[in-house]
Amino acid sequence: MPINTTKPQAKKRIEKLKKAINYHRYLYHVLDKQEITDEALDSLKKELFDLEQQYPEFITQDSPTQRVGGKPLREFKKVQHETSMLSFNDAFSEEDMKAWLKRLENYLHYSILKPKTPASPACLPAGRQNPKPNFYCELKIDGLAIELIYENGILVQGSTRGDGLIGEDITQNLKTIEAIPLKLLKPKTPALPAGRYNLKPKIIVRGEVFITKKEFERINKEQLKKGLKIFANPRNIAAGSVRQLNPKITASRKLDSFQYDIVTDIGQNFHEEEHLLLKSLGFKTNPHNKPANSLEEVFEFRNYWEKNRDKIPYEIDGIVVIVNDNKIFEAGGVIGKAPRAAIAYKFFPKETETVIEDIKVQVGRTGALTPVAVLKPVQVGGITITHSTLHNYDEIKRLEIKIGDTVVVSRAGDVIPQVNKVLKEMRTGKEKEFKMPKVCPVDGSKVVQDGVIYRCSNPKCGARHRESLRHFVSRKAFSIEGLGPKIIDRFLDEGLISDAADIFELKEGDIAVLERFGEKSAENIVGEITARKKIALERFIYALGILHVGEETAQLLAQQVIAKIKNPCLAGRQEKSKIKINEVLKIFQNLSLEELQKIPDIGPKVSQSIYDWFHNKRNIKFLEKLEKVGVEIETPKLKAKSQKLKARVFVLTGVLASMSREEAKEKIRELGGDISEPVGKKTDYVVAGENPGSKYERAKQLNIKIINEREFLDMLE
Repeated sequence: MPINTTKPQAKKRIEKLKKAINYHRYLYHVLDKQEITDEALDSLKKELFDLEQQYPEFITQDSPTQRVGGKPLREFKKVQHETSMLSFNDAFSEEDMKAWLKRLENYLHYSILKPKTPASPACLPAGRQNPKPNFYCELKIDGLAIELIYENGILVQGSTRGDGLIGEDITQNLKTIEAIPLKLLKPKTPALPAGRYNLKPKIIVRGEVFITKKEFERINKEQLKKGLKIFANPRNIAAGSVRQLNPKITASRKLDSFQYDIVTDIGQNFHEEEHLLLKSLGFKTNPHNKPANSLEEVFEFRNYWEKNRDKIPYEIDGIVVIVNDNKIFEAGGVIGKAPRAAIAYKFFPKETETVIEDIKVQVGRTGALTPVAVLKPVQVGGITITHSTLHNYDEIKRLEIKIGDTVVVSRAGDVIPQVNKVLKEMRTGKEKEFKMPKVCPVDGSKVVQDGVIYRCSNPKCGARHRESLRHFVSRKAFSIEGLGPKIIDRFLDEGLISDAADIFELKEGDIAVLERFGEKSAENIVGEITARKKIALERFIYALGILHVGEETAQLLAQQVIAKIKNPCLAGRQEKSKIKINEVLKIFQNLSLEELQKIPDIGPKVSQSIYDWFHNKRNIKFLEKLEKVGVEIETPKLKAKSQKLKARVFVLTGVLASMSREEAKEKIRELGGDISEPVGKKTDYVVAGENPGSKYERAKQLNIKIINEREFLDMLE
């Protein structure tokens, strides 16, 4: 939900989120079933957490943020934990992490990042004594949390987290896992120096059971051979395996386990120390875990493993960041279901939830109409996306999508964003049905159905639409570098743009997810688009693609607009460097056909085309949209030295030796003259350079004065 959500809106959203999370958590924790991915569920929980932080008066005891897992299964004996097995709140960005640390420091009333040099345990390696690091970072394995109890060094009980207070006794199944010792080792000095630690008769440790990617593939191949349903992910196999009533089935799954916490106080002062103690007692610990002195080091650790997660043999979905000092950790206490002094810093989700704010229809190169979801901006796989193609109307009906729906979106193969599922339990009753338009949004022609495809009945529509977009970004118009014909076509096909105004709303994430694009190219394109939002008036008029209005006619029309603006009766001011698009629209709408025909180089056909364009409802909406997306028009700086060429119309043909054609045009305008492309009755002079073209012959036929370059230069002096 947006930050400016009203209190009543937040209350309704919170209730919907709680209901949806409880439903999916019950499926996940109690029934071992799943309708949405862990990442999508995480995003629902994160949204609920953020809203409750914004409106703490709506936090209730039954909120999913205030408790841990689900109820234990009936098949296993219930086990009560001596201390609660908590889980962690989630962070998805550096901003989230900074906010977490600030909340913790505000609660503790001092800065955790302040340098500290407490007495260090002797078991830490040389060079790691002082100062103590502030945080300890662990890879967050996608597995199942467990608790192990040892009495006199012997494993006597193993259990699941359950609801955090009561779990399930799965001792016999956990004994089948080679990574879990049945008997603790007797630690040797100097790892555990005499008198430094008190190894009590009863020791409780906690960790994670998981399955490797290789074993996951092997088990699923066996499932297929037996005609059984395959598992969705390694975590599901791990959870299902430790809950098998027959330990032999558990043993056949080749589960693995890391331990990461000692619940029993045996004299440990730091979390880092606990990992060293666990290893010395014979537990398997993760060799990739490491301390961090600052949030910057935490970010480096997290970013490294997001890029290199494929190099390790098991699935991870982020890192766990824990305040290293146990006294500070304990002082932080618990908030809801999680310790204040630890947090799960997740990798960017490949699947998450968001809201469909609108559905627009894009017309492709072939005239096919494609519905495109306009999404509340959301990060998926590290990219912020705002659009997702819905492919066709049949897909909308299949998923039962409505405008306003909360949906699960993903990046299939880390490439194209797509809507996977509608969370109907989140509906408020204000969602709207979507219907395909009956007329084409580009040219107003009738829409016809061709199988699952809806298409504009005008066979030339798609091609014309494509050409108008190419014209809009061309060198003489908005001159947007990097938006060549192929890229424009690609954006059309992917549903990213339905008209030229959409170009200015493109986000880097919309482009970066496309095949053969990347974050850098997306950044360059969006940067170029942003830089071109300011445009000269004559180029703006030319970019509109009005029939019969070329570059020179656009220049003449721009001068007409400037003349109207400078009239105090019309504009109320003498000078202006910028003009709003709606002002340009009003000026053209107030120009009659007769006034347009008085402009040099504009005859009846051209004037009618201009008049019709600025009175067309579709074009008016397009101009309003350009205004809304931030396009700014700059009026040309008039550098008139004199008016010696006022009201004289020039046509240039051939190559001039002393200057380029553009320079010649500029000099004519500086002296008050006008430029025309075609030779007509209103033409006063044809300037002929070397190798003049057909305009030269046309001037002869109409008996219009032809001057050479030398004569032209004399006129300019």
